[in-house]
Amino acid sequence: MTRLHHLLAAPLACLLLVFFGVPLVLVVTVSFFDFDQFDIIPTFVLTNYLELFGSSLTYSLYANTVKYAVIVWALTLVIGFTVSYFLVFHVRPFLLQLALFLVCTVPFWTSNVIRMISWIPFLGRNGIFNQSLIALGIVDQPLEFLLFSDFAVVIAYVHLFSLFMIVPIFNSMARIDPAVIEAAVDAGAGRFRVIREIVVPLSKTGIAMGSIFVVALVMGDFFVVKIMSGGQSASVVLAMSNEIAVLQYPPAAASAVVLLLVVTAMVVGILRIVDVRRELAG
Repeated sequence: MTRLHHLLAAPLACLLLVFFGVPLVLVVTVSFFDFDQFDIIPTFVLTNYLELFGSSLTYSLYANTVKYAVIVWALTLVIGFTVSYFLVFHVRPFLLQLALFLVCTVPFWTSNVIRMISWIPFLGRNGIFNQSLIALGIVDQPLEFLLFSDFAVVIAYVHLFSLFMIVPIFNSMARIDPAVIEAAVDAGAGRFRVIREIVVPLSKTGIAMGSIFVVALVMGDFFVVKIMSGGQSASVVLAMSNEIAVLQYPPAAASAVVLLLVVTAMVVGILRIVDVRRELAG
């Protein structure tokens, strides 16, 4: 039986080896190469890593990237938990529940680029939101911080990645036996106590999976920061992209390896808090 399992897993293992293992080994290898203005020199040097860790800019970029990841994670968690809780526990007809869940996915039927860029005419100085505020007399002049700022970057990220938090939390909540909730209510537990002591613990697998998706996606993105900040902010991957643009592949590879280790550490930290395999098996 064990040999059969190995044979069944062999095709997937080969695919992972070819499309994940080999590229990863190449990136790690190139990160130790030297380079000049036009060529990559295949030799073993630690210069790329020494310059990376010796630059204060590296720590500033990581702090900025982690800041985005934490803020977006917190906002998407609140949105994902609220939307999932409403759909699971307040929408009783299953067909209506399914229909509303599909409505949440409608924006994701279009390109990420289109959905991100659509915020520019809405948040711009002469955009819909600013003009509405002026027309209502709430402000006298357009708000400058809405576009090409950290605020715009966070808004775009939340819009793009909220579904990655909603789906796993919704799946976890949908597995909760309604009888457990009813028993808690009959025993005199209030709504917030039910959420704190029943819903949240039984939904932690979905919260963990959603957190992994959102954190990994934000840490690995650069296009949103580049466009929505108007070039006024930066991230680790944006700096990596700039290095690739000027053919500095070894430093970019070193940055990629360090970023992979950082994201892996963050994912491991989440999995240490929530044992996803044990929760799913239970």
